[in-house]
Amino acid sequence: MTLNLRLAAALCAALSLCALLAVPANFPALGGDARLTLAVFALATCAWIGTPIDDTYIALGAGLALTATGVISSDTLFGTLGDATVWLLICAFVLAAAVARTGLAGRAAAFLVGGARTVRQLTHLTTAALVVTAFAVPATSGRAALALPVFLALAKALADRKRLVVMLALLFPTVILLSAVATLIGAGAHLITVSVLWEATGDRIGFTQWLLLGLPLAVTSSHLAAEAVLLTTTRRADREGPVHVTAEEIQRHSDRPVTGPWTQAEKRCALLLATVVALWCSEPLHHVSPAVVALIGAVVASSPALGTVGLKDALKTVPWSLLLFMAATMAMGVALADSGAARWLVSGLPGHVGPAVFLGVVVAVSTAAHLVLQSRSARSSVLVPLVVAAAVGAGVNPVTAALASTAAAGFCHTLPASAKPVTLFSDVPGVPTYTPRDLLRLSAVLAPLTAALVLFFAAAVWPLLGVPVTR
Repeated sequence: MTLNLRLAAALCAALSLCALLAVPANFPALGGDARLTLAVFALATCAWIGTPIDDTYIALGAGLALTATGVISSDTLFGTLGDATVWLLICAFVLAAAVARTGLAGRAAAFLVGGARTVRQLTHLTTAALVVTAFAVPATSGRAALALPVFLALAKALADRKRLVVMLALLFPTVILLSAVATLIGAGAHLITVSVLWEATGDRIGFTQWLLLGLPLAVTSSHLAAEAVLLTTTRRADREGPVHVTAEEIQRHSDRPVTGPWTQAEKRCALLLATVVALWCSEPLHHVSPAVVALIGAVVASSPALGTVGLKDALKTVPWSLLLFMAATMAMGVALADSGAARWLVSGLPGHVGPAVFLGVVVAVSTAAHLVLQSRSARSSVLVPLVVAAAVGAGVNPVTAALASTAAAGFCHTLPASAKPVTLFSDVPGVPTYTPRDLLRLSAVLAPLTAALVLFFAAAVWPLLGVPVTR
């Protein structure tokens, strides 16, 4: 569908809904604030789907409209910028800038990938290394940019085995996207989910609980996806024969040493990162907020005496547009919950569906949503408030439903434009990479596999970890 057709269809749908909401006789159960909220929500969603306008600009406009009409207060709109999850992400990016400045990522890549002797070993060692980066670099686009030099080094070392290079080009974004669920800072969508749950139900998911629930899913889905990538993009002949990638080959694409003695800056940065992650994981013991821990780490990482990056340089790496988007969509979520609009939207759903059917529908819709909404954060902004409201009515634990929706929305591999990491690795100058047909072939296997895995964790694994299916 061309851009003009998408724009026309989205505009017609939004205006039709607004016209229906403007008639008081329609939907008598809806109050005035709920009508305004639904109208703004519909216009914003259609603008995200059908226009090239920046997602953040649309979200800010929607938040401003809700404030100007009195649905939410100005304190609610501006207060979202001071939310602890926003500060957590800011400080995480400062820490990531410090790690990137030292070159620790190159050392880790040389250590892990250099041990591979077969194609399958290379595939799974690369997968393991990419999963680990979820703890050091927030947001999938940042991890993709950090991993690109490592991919280039591997591509040059395997230049005579084209299908393996194509496989690695597809492996990197696939694992980066699926492993993001490992940590709370893995994607902005996670922070939106946590905020919506807190505002709607009072349930707070901390860094440690998210890690406990998300890391096993991230590791399992990433390695299963690695096998899917390997089997759908290579033949048996491609997988035969030894593989040996040396540290020298990785060094050619790094401006920092990847072997030899560690510098003092590298030692300090590694110790700081290990300390911050350890404090995040041990939050139930010391009860210090992850945002406060991240702020302490960011201050140390950018300090003149102990730091490895200047504060001004580190703050330049923070995606301020993403943070504003998150803040505005958090305000939209508050409006949906407080005005009663979310409850009304889900009130027409069948009231006696079982938990298994409900979760199946949630996961299926969330898995397919990337075909309509390319932004992962926008998908969570639209889906999670509705999923949480519907879960309460269906007798399903809202935490389970929200986590399942967010995890399933991590699948966005169908088209090159479906996610920024997929776009980045689809066109690397001078290196053979995947085609849209390769993506479709992988998606045909990976979409049902990912959805089934999320359902399995929601129904069988998360209850063992303290998050039951029903309340």
